[in-house]
Amino acid sequence: MVVTNHHVLPDKLDEDKREQLAVFSGRGRKARVHKARVMARDKTHDLALLYISMPLPAMTLSKKNKVREGTEIAFTGFPLGMALGLYPVTHRGIVSAISPMAPPQLGSRVLSSKMIRAMRDPYDVLQLDATAYPGNSGSPVYDQATGQVLGVVNSVLVKGNKEAAINKPSGISYAIPVRFVRNLLKKVDQ
Repeated sequence: MVVTNHHVLPDKLDEDKREQLAVFSGRGRKARVHKARVMARDKTHDLALLYISMPLPAMTLSKKNKVREGTEIAFTGFPLGMALGLYPVTHRGIVSAISPMAPPQLGSRVLSSKMIRAMRDPYDVLQLDATAYPGNSGSPVYDQATGQVLGVVNSVLVKGNKEAAINKPSGISYAIPVRFVRNLLKKVDQ
């Protein structure tokens, strides 16, 4: 099984055009494609669980429900995959804060109904000082000392438009805590 973000999955696949979900493993020209199917979704916490038929090396999920500020983390993913290709990149940083999933906004004009709902019923996420880029969504955030997964990269604070995330990154990224991954896995086991 592979964990990713709900927001990276399409709402619907066009079977007439032979669209299908895939997970890539490996790197560069040696990358492999694995056909995937959705096992479970958690739209509230922006998580999805995919099934692939070929096992890949597994990461261990942390059993801790709390992560402390200052924990040294890393995340590995495929940022800007369309430009950089299938070459994994690892970013290092720390958990800089545990904050509600209601990223700060520059004013009320930029608030959406989704953001307002999130502010009414917030859940805590990991705020990271490492910069995530488009393509890092769904990447595992892991403890540098143990290698155990602490969360899943979810979003980045964007100042301005989406292009600003590339040329003027804020340096603030968010990750969904691993406890929500464990809850999603329990739904599949039932």
